[in-house]
Amino acid sequence: MSTANWTAAELLKLSGSYWSACALHAGVKLDLFTSLSQQNLTAAELASRLDLSRRGLKMLLDALTALELLTKKGDCYAATTFAGQFLDRSAPGYLGHIILHHHHLMESWSHLDEAVASGVPVRKSVSHDAEEAERKCFLLGMFDLAMLIAPRVVEELDLSGRRRLLDLGGGPGTYAIHFCRQYPQLRAVIFDLPTTRPIAEQTLDRFGMVGRIQFEAGDFQSDPLPGSFDVAWLSHVLHGEGMQGCTNLLEKAVAALEPGGLLLVQEFILEADRAAPLFPALFSLNMLLVTPRGQAYSETELRVLLQNAGLEQIERMPVELPNGAGILAGRKP
Repeated sequence: MSTANWTAAELLKLSGSYWSACALHAGVKLDLFTSLSQQNLTAAELASRLDLSRRGLKMLLDALTALELLTKKGDCYAATTFAGQFLDRSAPGYLGHIILHHHHLMESWSHLDEAVASGVPVRKSVSHDAEEAERKCFLLGMFDLAMLIAPRVVEELDLSGRRRLLDLGGGPGTYAIHFCRQYPQLRAVIFDLPTTRPIAEQTLDRFGMVGRIQFEAGDFQSDPLPGSFDVAWLSHVLHGEGMQGCTNLLEKAVAALEPGGLLLVQEFILEADRAAPLFPALFSLNMLLVTPRGQAYSETELRVLLQNAGLEQIERMPVELPNGAGILAGRKP
């Protein structure tokens, strides 16, 4: 039963909510928060420093103040403590990369009606350099998000006695790093596209994991998986594939596991009727926009996929995660 208390005002607030998002995106793209975390500045001073229009910048700074991401005293602006923690590019908790990834997606989302009508992605072609920049932003954004969630995940999942982990489609390797930090006996392999290697290797070096975690380049749908493992981790990989792609991928992952091996899948999980929670339902639309067959899956669908891949003792782990995310586990006989 719906609990939404819709009014005309709330409906119009939802319709125009992209205004707030665009103000945030512009502030991140122009890197305003880094300067204003370090020093209180007037609009004129900041405009001179960043070579921006004073008129346009003042309007944006006032809007970001209204959003409570900045404070204003007299003519001077400063980042709030929260903005300094997550929007200052020099801060360890910086989330600007994932915010800019959201910004890159807005063009496609503005054509959602066309994607729904056609059933296929509606992304405009971009230059090679722009595509590479967007991919880098995406990978760094995934790192930022995983850094928030991975510490909680590794504390809840027991990998005691496991020796060799496959981080399939692991991108920068954030989860592999956290699992290895939590379990000193564990070694890992990140398997992802060759374009991911530079960022992954930089991340491994940053965390002192070059000796324990190795990056192997390949396409997980068409290339063989390297070696043999007693645990496989697939974090937000299946939603990029259709049912057949998920089947193929899981069969390959299970084949790479030793008997008794553990396979863990993290996804945004829909309820059985696919109409909730909200974030996975919206995320499924995002997959419509950017992939040929991807979608969010229900727990029932994921359980069937894991069972059909040959896994037993399938269970949903009791881990509380944001945005409707969950983790399913299965064991190879």
